[in-house]
Amino acid sequence: MLPLLLSSCSTQPEPINYGSDACHFCKMTIVTKTHSAQAVSTKGKQFKYDAIECMVNDINMDNKAEMATMLVANYLNAGEMIPAEKATYIITENIPSPMGANLSATENKADAEKLKAENGGELFDWNSLKNRNVNPNHNHHH
Repeated sequence: MLPLLLSSCSTQPEPINYGSDACHFCKMTIVTKTHSAQAVSTKGKQFKYDAIECMVNDINMDNKAEMATMLVANYLNAGEMIPAEKATYIITENIPSPMGANLSATENKADAEKLKAENGGELFDWNSLKNRNVNPNHNHHH
């Protein structure tokens, strides 16, 4: 038995294969480069998400694993992944996200303020976002 130590120690995130990778949380195929997210646990397990809200929900609900790396897509630069803890988030109905939380991430607060000026909405940092319930099933207007 050879121990599989080659990949298990790496906490480097693997690139998301858009159109083929499935969201760890909701199982939908990840297609939107402006709203995806990903995480790697301290044990090197890869988690990929089709929407930032899926990562937030997963970490809050199912997955208390220690995440070594958490990345979110930069809404203003599709395909670029930025550290989740450093990003500024905006929730606005004018920018829909895949799972209905209308949640987008930007690299810095100035970018988020600009989006807010154009679209309205609320700004959050990572900690306030995690403490907010972004479960998409609960905030649809009836």
